Amino acid sequence: MAENTIITRVSTSLQEVDAAAWNGLLARQAHPTPFMRHEYLAALEASGSATPDTGWTARFITLWDGATLVAACPLYLKSHSYGEYVFDWAWANAHAEHGLPYYPKALVAVPFTPVPGTRLMARDAQARGALVRALRQWCEEAGVSSLHLLFAVDEDLDACAQAGLMQRQTVQFHWKNAAPGSDSGYRGFDGFLEHLNQEKRKKIRQERRRVAEAGVTFRWLRGTDIGPGEWDFFYRCYAHTYWEHGNPPYLTRDFFTRMAAHMPEAWVLFIAEREGRPIASSLIAIDAYPSGDRGTKDTESVAYGRYWGALERVDCLHFEACYYQPLQWCIEHGVRRFEGGAQGEHKMARALLPVPTRSAHWLAHPAFADAVDRYLQRETQGMAQYLEHLRAHSPLRRPAGP
Repeated sequence: MAENTIITRVSTSLQEVDAAAWNGLLARQAHPTPFMRHEYLAALEASGSATPDTGWTARFITLWDGATLVAACPLYLKSHSYGEYVFDWAWANAHAEHGLPYYPKALVAVPFTPVPGTRLMARDAQARGALVRALRQWCEEAGVSSLHLLFAVDEDLDACAQAGLMQRQTVQFHWKNAAPGSDSGYRGFDGFLEHLNQEKRKKIRQERRRVAEAGVTFRWLRGTDIGPGEWDFFYRCYAHTYWEHGNPPYLTRDFFTRMAAHMPEAWVLFIAEREGRPIASSLIAIDAYPSGDRGTKDTESVAYGRYWGALERVDCLHFEACYYQPLQWCIEHGVRRFEGGAQGEHKMARALLPVPTRSAHWLAHPAFADAVDRYLQRETQGMAQYLEHLRAHSPLRRPAGP
């Protein structure tokens, strides 16, 4: 690729970018997720979920070699730091204390979605490097305080490092459908429990029993089997739980209408019922693409815990709806990994184990960049010790000695 022939375009709406070209480039990546699909990002915009009114002003950066899309990413100008899950409040406060604006800042991420995956879609490493340079140039010309690339994968981070961006590490908790010492998945939920230590195995069985004894049962719906009524009920639960915590929901009902219409294959819904009445629900995404979109890649290897809500309180219902039902579904359907979302050491008791996640950052102000760089070096050391501590407390049963 001759870089002097590459044209950079900046669009204010994803509708200005051809969906087939965007999704075709995504399908070529080593770590695509459904959340980077054109349909998903366009729905965030069109539904009013991620718009200037909610603090997300979109700019879609695309690099073209003639009529061929060779690199692309979403970029959002942010007027706050909500909905990101990599926390930079201290950086914003430090800017404010010195009379410097921190907002707007630039964010390369999927709004409200702390899922690791490709952020810099590119035809090859050269195009990815060109995309990072285009991002930095755009940020400098726009006069933003900083650029943040969140929940990125190694290919993205390598390109960012070459462009001088600093790196930061956080922790998530993921579950793997693989019996220790074996390449095969678990044989049923009870088979999974047998690989946990006695304390955790007993705790999970107690929690599940409490839900069952409360008269709660679950049904699963997938894809187009989720009808408008089920989507309405799910959204009622989702919004109710947000409002219970004093916050408006990030996503609008129209967003989920668009998911049902344009990418239904990506969703599995769990509905909890008691005495014939639905009382709670949880929604997961799955790494499933329409036929042909993923080429020879596996089509159902990852599930992502996303949203939940309840209209009635039942002891341990959250654990059942958000962890045990999805894990059981993953085991029965051969899904290899379940990602539980951001934060939450309590997930380890449900056999979701700690994994590092990474982000890349650039700050325009040299003094603040130096200070943050020193801070990140200390934070990285502390994070390594934290991960080591977590792994030492694995819920998995230790193999018997010789």
